[in-house]
Amino acid sequence: MNISNLKGKTAVITGAGGVLCGAFAHELAKYGVKIAVVDLNLEAAQKIAAQINEAGGNAKEFSCNVLDKESVIKCEQEISTYFGTYHILINGAGGNNPKANTTNEYYDEADVENPDIISFFDLSIDGFSSVFSLNFMGSFIPTQVFARKLINVKGASIINMSSMSSPFPMTKVPAYSAAKAAIDNFTKWTAVHFAKTGLRVNAIAPGFFLTNQNHDLLIKPDGSLTARSEKIISHTPMGRFGEVEDLLGTLLWLCDDSMSGFITGVTIPVDGGFLAYSGV
Repeated sequence: MNISNLKGKTAVITGAGGVLCGAFAHELAKYGVKIAVVDLNLEAAQKIAAQINEAGGNAKEFSCNVLDKESVIKCEQEISTYFGTYHILINGAGGNNPKANTTNEYYDEADVENPDIISFFDLSIDGFSSVFSLNFMGSFIPTQVFARKLINVKGASIINMSSMSSPFPMTKVPAYSAAKAAIDNFTKWTAVHFAKTGLRVNAIAPGFFLTNQNHDLLIKPDGSLTARSEKIISHTPMGRFGEVEDLLGTLLWLCDDSMSGFITGVTIPVDGGFLAYSGV
């Protein structure tokens, strides 16, 4: 893969202190991309930046609350001062909250009266709102702030993070599913809105990957699969969870306009065949 076109560019990556976007930062840095490592957890961002710099790359950590526009504006100013022009924005900040999840997959009238079970009618409005905001507004606000300086910049690209839960909403996580569906819609909208400026907007939809956030939902304390994991694996034709490395080729392709310069407004699934499988 000839990706020399990336060398010398700068990427702003939110949520870069996490597993997936931290790996994105490392991978882009290998090809000469300067990395603005953005995360609410400054210590996590510092760790990723230090690792990249120790490996010979060029990275700097920045603290930012993607749900606070003033915080994002301040972060953008700091990045512009440190790196100058930037070319790539990866909206990687996201997550879930137990307060926005139902306990069971299907409605049971008895659940409503059970204090130990969260039914649809027990979902916390604050919890639901926080998950939706983090996953949607946490991409909308950085896009609004950073896209201003991506317009008419050669090779400019925005990459959002979608999910399997967008086309096929997963049980138990209605807020997360709704937010990721909104991400897909917003990706298309912004791609069209900015098409005349040369700014491309796309999304990556990872299949099922083990992360710090979902580990306890997918793996039992003894290391075996939970019932939910068994469903996932049985519906994934390749028969395994994704590994971070599985996402990196798609990332590089979308970032490099010499390879994907006519690609905009799409969500690329990296899912081991999950979306293609009907279950029979």
